[in-house]
Amino acid sequence: FYIEHNFGHHMHAATREDPATAKLNQTVYSFWFTSVFRQYVNAWRIQRKLLRQQGRGFFSIKNDMFWYLVLEAAFLVAIYFLFGLVAVGFVLGAGIVGFLLLETVNYIEHYGLLRKKMPSGRYERVREIHSWNSNHIIGRIVLYELTRHSDHHYKSSKKYQLLDCHEESPQMPFGYPTSMVMSFLPLLWFRVMNPRIPEYMKEA
Repeated sequence: FYIEHNFGHHMHAATREDPATAKLNQTVYSFWFTSVFRQYVNAWRIQRKLLRQQGRGFFSIKNDMFWYLVLEAAFLVAIYFLFGLVAVGFVLGAGIVGFLLLETVNYIEHYGLLRKKMPSGRYERVREIHSWNSNHIIGRIVLYELTRHSDHHYKSSKKYQLLDCHEESPQMPFGYPTSMVMSFLPLLWFRVMNPRIPEYMKEA
């Protein structure tokens, strides 16, 4: 997550190159598979690129992706020897639920919003209009201002306490929990959200 989110998602958000940006009329169930698979593959590609820039080989001890695999395997082995196979199943189940919830959040935060591609082939810079916001007070408190997601991408160096709500940012009609549940009903989600997407983004 760390590698792809910081070196991939924040660079490609609101483009078709970004696995964490859901396409118009893509269901959350389809998004779970495409996002998880493509982000994982991208993380390895980014790690290889970073190592090359540092003049290191792919099998370097500085390959963080290898360490993530080692730590995950070690954690599961420890759970097995301490608590047994059933506990491993619970841990894996909790992990699956956790990352599916995370991907559902990604889905509602970026659904259908795309940046313009310039004649040079580059995309316009990320602006406050390229992520969905939800300015409901309970969500802001519980989720540490995650709901002001537009400003998080617009000014990615900002601390979460300082994130702003921009009037021009697209607003979700409901808070995160309701929006997440609504996304599980694709026809309802499309009916509510599609009309809120600017027409020029639908054609991007």
